[in-house]
Amino acid sequence: MEFTHFDETGRAKMVDVTEKSETVRVAVARGYVSMKPETLDLIAQGKLTKGDVLAVAQVGGIMGAKQTPALIPMCHPLLLTGVKMDLSLNGAKSRVEIEARVKTTGKTGVEMEALTAVAVAGLTVYDMCKAVDKDMVIGEVRLVEKLGGKSGHYVREEGL
Repeated sequence: MEFTHFDETGRAKMVDVTEKSETVRVAVARGYVSMKPETLDLIAQGKLTKGDVLAVAQVGGIMGAKQTPALIPMCHPLLLTGVKMDLSLNGAKSRVEIEARVKTTGKTGVEMEALTAVAVAGLTVYDMCKAVDKDMVIGEVRLVEKLGGKSGHYVREEGL
């Protein structure tokens, strides 16, 4: 396997996707923000002064997906056809769990957009809660599924 973002001299390049076929592309990424139980309770009760943490993080994640090519060098600007963010409270693990599902029809995948959406949603949760909990940790941002393109269907094995 070789890296695709370098030319024969080792210089960075954007991959040329001109000859690739357009297919439906889907990527799913997940992550979480762990926090003190008291912080999770404040989110659940809607008592943080900055507002509805999950709603704002949902919008932040969508915006992050849309801004990916401006943030990640060599990412192609894509017409995203759908971005779905799911944020939920996990009391047993004292964390906000985040999932992004990104779709397009195009010549390249949307893995980076899904990962960026999760990361930005996590950063948004942190920003909204940092006044009461500076010990939060954004964790395990990872690709869990990818569909479309030459490499086909990928599903992450649990435990990796």
